Amino acid sequence: MDPEQRKHEVADGVLAEKINHLRDRLYPDPADRPGYAKLAARIREQTGKPMSATYLWELASGRKRNITQDTLATLAEFFGVPPEYFLDDVVTSRVDAQLELVTALRNQKVRSIALRAEGLSDDTLDALLVMVTEARRIERLGPSADTARREPDESG
Repeated sequence: MDPEQRKHEVADGVLAEKINHLRDRLYPDPADRPGYAKLAARIREQTGKPMSATYLWELASGRKRNITQDTLATLAEFFGVPPEYFLDDVVTSRVDAQLELVTALRNQKVRSIALRAEGLSDDTLDALLVMVTEARRIERLGPSADTARREPDESG
């Protein structure tokens, strides 16, 4: 079998979860989120590679778990992630952290706070982190994903 056609079997529901997660990140507003037919058309337009709406829907709904290396590469190119994103949970976690940062930095006010914090002392930055954490608690947002990832390392 041609190496490009080699199939990868992804654990039940994992591939679907990752495709939908990336689609939701790319189109955060549900009202602007395309269905699978439009998404497949956008994938074909952007990558120049074939992608049927039915096959994309089967992958995204978990009905298909076998995926070729070519299809992995096409999805990765479209979503701007490495192909390993779909197969390796360590890569998925690293890329998701980067996507979270990019998403947060789209907000002008978040960008402004980050830029204004540059140059402040570590003590002042720690105080700001405490204030932001408290503000998240008051607004019932829970800890940020960054905080949740760092806490076990800091306490261990």
